[in-house]
Amino acid sequence: MKFIVSSTQLLKQLQVLGGVINSNNTLPILDNFLFELSENELKITASDTHTTMSSVIEIESGVDGTGALPARLLLDILKTFPEQPLTFSLKDDNIVEISSEQGKYDMVYYNADEFPKTIELEDSKATEIPSDIISTAISKTLFAIANDDLRPMMNGVFFQLSPSGLIVVATDAHKLVKYNRTDIISEEESEFVIPKKPLTLLKNVLQNSERPVSVKYNKTNAEFTFDNVVLTCRLIDGKYPNYEAVIPKNVPNVLTLERSSFLNIVRRVSIFSNKTTHQTTLKMAGTELKILAEDLDFNNRASERIACEYIGDDMQIGFNSIFLTEMLNNLDSKEIQIAMSDSNKAGILTPVDAAHECEFITMIVMPVMVS
Repeated sequence: MKFIVSSTQLLKQLQVLGGVINSNNTLPILDNFLFELSENELKITASDTHTTMSSVIEIESGVDGTGALPARLLLDILKTFPEQPLTFSLKDDNIVEISSEQGKYDMVYYNADEFPKTIELEDSKATEIPSDIISTAISKTLFAIANDDLRPMMNGVFFQLSPSGLIVVATDAHKLVKYNRTDIISEEESEFVIPKKPLTLLKNVLQNSERPVSVKYNKTNAEFTFDNVVLTCRLIDGKYPNYEAVIPKNVPNVLTLERSSFLNIVRRVSIFSNKTTHQTTLKMAGTELKILAEDLDFNNRASERIACEYIGDDMQIGFNSIFLTEMLNNLDSKEIQIAMSDSNKAGILTPVDAAHECEFITMIVMPVMVS
């Protein structure tokens, strides 16, 4: 097997696929990229058995062949080359020779038959989602995923497709994000939970894609196809928690303020908060909001005031500043609203001006007891 490929083009593809490979694999073959050559197309695959990702690039060849090439060694050598054509020759003695303008480099390759087979989705359903929408949905929810061995369902993002729209949810029981698009509809109602790793890979690859993403799924796996990339992942098995039950329905106290100014104040004030609770307290009265934090153990405290619009009774409520900052960072609107009922119940963060008329974002943050 012999082929010629651009060094930078190959490196770009391998860096994307390299995110699939774990640092410690139980199967040594998973430390490799699978190369499958078919005439003038090279298909490269990486897998950890739960997540498999492949891409296809055009090369100069005209012959067929397969081989598993060491991922780390290949990435390290490709990073050192300036843009130039590289010739790969896979020989019968399990040695692959890479020829560049400067020299030749030999490495061992392995039998492709040992590499895990890509899962074929049987009895699957399919839909198509614009790449920018699925990328945004992942970006808005990924930070809220839990890391809980006792509740594995919360270690992923929940997708619900129905005739009324697309709903994407993530929660760790302290915070919750619900992303809704009413313009992405499906004739049948379906739901599944995708783990964090494939979603992170998908988000990174979709940043530069403008084509729609074809989504296939069944009860155990999901497959995303776009441009020259196919990503297949195992779904998290089980029933996702009833997220609607934790979204407060009666929230008469509504705070409206400028997002970036509020975010900067929370960042400054929270530096003085308790390093265990990260408690930052909001005190609403009239058209003024007071943000304060203190650490009694070290006698540190800080407070700032900001003008706001507030409808409701005077009240104070405490939030974890880390959660609050994460949420404010993941909203793009100029102004945000925080709706509350009382100091012991969750607050609802929403953007005042949505990026699209069919887009609705709801973020829930649980309070901390005001000391």
